[in-house]
Amino acid sequence: MKKRNLFSILLTFCTLIVFAQSNNDQQQLDTAVKELYRAMVDKDGKILDNLTAKDLTYGHSSGKIEDKTQYIDAVLNGSFEFSSIVPDEQTIYSSGKTAIVRHIFVAEGTDNGEPADVRIGIMMTYQKQNGKWKLLARQAYKL
Repeated sequence: MKKRNLFSILLTFCTLIVFAQSNNDQQQLDTAVKELYRAMVDKDGKILDNLTAKDLTYGHSSGKIEDKTQYIDAVLNGSFEFSSIVPDEQTIYSSGKTAIVRHIFVAEGTDNGEPADVRIGIMMTYQKQNGKWKLLARQAYKL
């Protein structure tokens, strides 16, 4: 009887630890997405560099693929100027050092000076590197 009670307490404790860690990861990932989009609006290359993995692959809904350098350069010097970006209907799934974030990317801005609204689907893969979530892959798709 004692062994069963001890096992139940241990199982409950482990479950609480896993749940707390998972919840903490979800909060960190949600913050990482918001910081990434804020940096895109603000055109902050240093933050974009800090939030993305060295081996980033960034896919656009048009099929164009960029590496980290190309992505940051396009945000800083490209024709599109974001005034707002909102991740709508976001879901986050994490497992160990990998996470998948999906949402609808809703953005406003200008493209070559002309008003432009964007509404596309996004799937992002994050990897935990040195205790921080880094964007490793992003793929956009047309809705």
